[in-house]
Amino acid sequence: MFRPGHYGVTLTLYAPVGCWLVATGDPVAAYLGGAGALWLTMSPDWDSRVPFITHRGSTHTLLFAALLGAAAWVAATLAGVGTTPFGPTDLRTFAAGVASFAVLSHLVADLLTPMGVAVFWPLTSRRYTASLVRASNRTANYLLFALGVFATAVAAYLGLSRYGGGSY
Repeated sequence: MFRPGHYGVTLTLYAPVGCWLVATGDPVAAYLGGAGALWLTMSPDWDSRVPFITHRGSTHTLLFAALLGAAAWVAATLAGVGTTPFGPTDLRTFAAGVASFAVLSHLVADLLTPMGVAVFWPLTSRRYTASLVRASNRTANYLLFALGVFATAVAAYLGLSRYGGGSY
């Protein structure tokens, strides 16, 4: 997938999470979590900037999702804000979850393409794919983006309706 498709898949997958956070009284966590997920969703494609890493290789794996989550956890801890309450948990756990979520949503988008991803590397190099659409398909990318925007709007409406007691 290209950038719009990745953003769309991330928005679509995050919509229920954001809805739940808003409905339970944490709209700031919902917004910042969604913004963080969008900001980091292209992080697996950093591999195209590093000469010795192949595209859709080690950065397109569950291991990378765990490593980026761990890095976010460590960064929040070292910044001295790790145990600060945030959303349903503390800030370091929330940041780790958002970072890992961003990578996982990127992998879901790439699973839609014929090239697929080797999500279980280094245990196996087997690539998984749904082979639904080519990554370069502009129509698919923008339809996924539109779906993400729609899902986010519905989630925001439902979350605010629940949080506001129906007054929104």
